[in-house]
Amino acid sequence: MTSTSPPMDVMKRTVLISGASISGPALAYWLHRSGFAVTVVEKAGALRGGGYPIDVRGTAIEVARRMGILPQLQEAHIDSRRCTFLNADGSRLVSVPPSAVSGGTEEQDVEVRRGDLAAILYALVRDDVEFMFGDSIDTLDQSERGVDVAFRSGRRRTFDLVIGADGMHSHTREVLFGPEERFHRYLGYCFAIFTMPNTFGLSHELTLWNAPGKAAALYAVGDNDELHAFLNFHQPDPPFDALRNPDAQRDLVATVFAGAGWEVPAMVNAMREADDLFFDTAGQIRMPRWSSGRVALVGDAAYAPSFLTGQGSSLALAGAYMLAHALATDRDHTAAFAAYERDVREFADMNQALVDNGAATLFPTTAQALEQRDTMLRALVTMPSTPPRPAHSALTLPDLAPPP
Repeated sequence: MTSTSPPMDVMKRTVLISGASISGPALAYWLHRSGFAVTVVEKAGALRGGGYPIDVRGTAIEVARRMGILPQLQEAHIDSRRCTFLNADGSRLVSVPPSAVSGGTEEQDVEVRRGDLAAILYALVRDDVEFMFGDSIDTLDQSERGVDVAFRSGRRRTFDLVIGADGMHSHTREVLFGPEERFHRYLGYCFAIFTMPNTFGLSHELTLWNAPGKAAALYAVGDNDELHAFLNFHQPDPPFDALRNPDAQRDLVATVFAGAGWEVPAMVNAMREADDLFFDTAGQIRMPRWSSGRVALVGDAAYAPSFLTGQGSSLALAGAYMLAHALATDRDHTAAFAAYERDVREFADMNQALVDNGAATLFPTTAQALEQRDTMLRALVTMPSTPPRPAHSALTLPDLAPPP
């Protein structure tokens, strides 16, 4: 007799993930491994390469080990050898090991280009997960049977669940919960990141110049002829107009850094010509809840800690694992989302609190605060490296067993 049971693929729960950067592909891996049929939609036309260096620390290292990608991350490790701080006139203040200021563990942490991590995650899931590049969610309509999704391309599909992994400026969050302003905590800084030629002979090192309320950094992630340049400045109120206008961004940065010393004028000129300028505010996303109905958020979309903590990517990897575990453990999505939030909320709060516990001291806003920071840095030369911050490893990962 011919069986009338539906094919196994039809029985799988379907999940749409918006965002193909870090938390999206990581979540896709764990959900596929747990028997879900996963689709990832990404507004960019292709995987985004390049990008500034990011850290993978603490709990996220264990997530990477369980994914089997830790050897690849270690191979892609930038291996920064020193961090040199400069005075306002460009003279050398002090050079210290990177771990002395990051609060990480030099022998265990991994630092890679953001694009390298994204590429490793994509390669891990591309044969098992459907990717829709060059498209994005337009509207979501929830019902008892699922989530009807209308895409910008005009396509329409229905999924059991939708997960927003689309970053700090998440469109999924806006559709579900309202404008970003409701959840954005501005931390008082703006920053511009871009690449420029390495005409300084820098290799595997970070050089950081400071004046009150301003910082400029050149980061050589290897021995090549390209540098990651970083211009950061204190701004009491967020410049909303500049956030939507690249020309206004360049003008604002140039105005703030007019008359600055060291190599800052050359950096500003390079910023003017850069075709990869990324400008944003330093901020966090703080939400009372991370889900509504059949839709939930993960990573920066739900709990961005800001670049000042150095924990964005690590928190994204850990959060993706915990969300997948919750969904694999309980078929009731309401209960699963509640468990995910219960288990991750304290960890996210601890990492966001790093900005209140000294993570922003690298960018003093007054002459007095700058002198206090410099005194601390001089002491680091003779003091042992600081121990790892508890927030990096405070989350205990449960076992996520493969489906039977």
